Amino acid sequence: MKYLILIQSNPQSLAVWETLTDQQRADLGLGHLRLSAEMRDAGVLVAGEGLGDPALATQVSVRDGRTITSDGPYAEVKEHLAGFYLIDVADLDEAVAWAAKAPDAAYTRVEVRPVLDMSTWEI
Repeated sequence: MKYLILIQSNPQSLAVWETLTDQQRADLGLGHLRLSAEMRDAGVLVAGEGLGDPALATQVSVRDGRTITSDGPYAEVKEHLAGFYLIDVADLDEAVAWAAKAPDAAYTRVEVRPVLDMSTWEI
């Protein structure tokens, strides 16, 4: 079953970030690289990436068959998605065990969410 481990940036995580030394910040980043490698070696990692600043985002909508885009920056938000790991594991317990290894979990929370299985849907 696939699960998404979501790493959020929010006031709590930003407050913690401000207290970290340069070395601790580097260790956090290296921790993500090590976790990605460990997940790859275990054969559970489908994809995982850190995400750019929301100010770099482009919003897309379609109205009357016309694609409309809008570039950031947008109104300041208190929380945004900073990164993710998409994993394929046996069950929620295994997903939670992997999420607990995310460096951010030591400072704030990470979210584990099941991916909907749409493989049986007909188009």
